[in-house]
Amino acid sequence: MNGRLHRDLAEFTTLTQPLLQADPIRHNLALTALTLLPRMPDAAAHPPVLLSVYRAGVLAGAAVRLPPSDLIVSGLPAECAGAAVEVLAPSHQGLPGTVGPRSEAEGFARRWSARTGISAHERMAQRVFALGQLTPPRGVRGAPRQADADDLELLAQWREEFASEATGGLRGPGTARQQARGSLAVGTAALLWEIAGQPVAWASATAPVAGMSRIGPVYTPPRYRGHGYGSAVTAAAAGWARQAGAQHVVLFTDLANPVSNAIYPRIGFRPVHDAVEIAFTLPPERGSA
Repeated sequence: MNGRLHRDLAEFTTLTQPLLQADPIRHNLALTALTLLPRMPDAAAHPPVLLSVYRAGVLAGAAVRLPPSDLIVSGLPAECAGAAVEVLAPSHQGLPGTVGPRSEAEGFARRWSARTGISAHERMAQRVFALGQLTPPRGVRGAPRQADADDLELLAQWREEFASEATGGLRGPGTARQQARGSLAVGTAALLWEIAGQPVAWASATAPVAGMSRIGPVYTPPRYRGHGYGSAVTAAAAGWARQAGAQHVVLFTDLANPVSNAIYPRIGFRPVHDAVEIAFTLPPERGSA
């Protein structure tokens, strides 16, 4: 097998579409990333990683990364990991981590550690759910409303609070406000659940890509929890995605959070596969160099 790094986004997207679109649920992160890249104003300053792997001249795997995020390896079978590592290691020693279905992510992480000497540890165990029959919760006070630019400050505040609670801090480029504005600009729908005009919960749904829409983040401030608002706003976001043309509506949960893993099946989501985020850490003497 041999790996190749690409610079031409259009060429890479065309090349990998058959592989990724064959299973849009499994490859939802990679498909979303490739859709967002042409709309990112700083893509030239922070070029993506676009990697393909071939077996006997035939495409066998693909991976993509939007700096500063992790390498998405859902399209990189474990047997392709070695070739991917060999082409990445000389120029991407600062790779922060990898994310994908457990088998692919762990396979890549093992080869990366063996090749580079960089340690790997599990950052978050996840479960990927896909929507079956949508069943909105009954008896929840309030109603949904789609947010717009006038809600930017609230969306930024809740994005910051969600990140602090769920992932230990904001991820990705820019401030929370810049991320919230950029999300709206690329067609992501932010649904607010309101009671008498007061927002009490938020869920976002990406514009459909290859018939797939991803739900997240989902956030309810602590003072409003325990009333079903999170379930209700998630169902509203899923309904928006279906109306926007999504055949597949997916979301990720943190397996360490029993609440989210319990509530989503009640509104129609079913588990599909487990995924994992794995972080890479330089040894102290190399990290300080």
